[in-house]
Amino acid sequence: MSAKANNQPLGEVYEQILGIPYYIVFDRYTDELQAFQLQGDRYRKMELTESRVWIPTLELGLGLWHGEYRGKDRQWLRWYDTQRNWIPTTAEKERQEKELALCSAEKERQEKELAQARAERLAERLRQAGIDPEQV
Repeated sequence: MSAKANNQPLGEVYEQILGIPYYIVFDRYTDELQAFQLQGDRYRKMELTESRVWIPTLELGLGLWHGEYRGKDRQWLRWYDTQRNWIPTTAEKERQEKELALCSAEKERQEKELAQARAERLAERLRQAGIDPEQV
């Protein structure tokens, strides 16, 4: 690595000074994901069977996801949870909340229609029984 901190290669700083347990590299030009885990005082390359890395201490994973983000459709690094579900972006959360609000509004509208239909049926039964529902 060419980047240096206090005249030490950055990897050595991570390994020997900071002791960062995982070191993950994503090359956006080749879409290659590499992960290294600190074992002792050195990083060892992790064998990835798929483009995902689980980090047990965080109970989070980091992996490659293909999709559109900020107007660009490509491979992106993305966090995932214990069930291997991608954690929604802010835009996805907002869209989910809007969809949920629309579903709630539609459900409320349907419930009102059902209540109105029930009221109309009851009013008709009262009329058939000779009772004016407006007088009750």
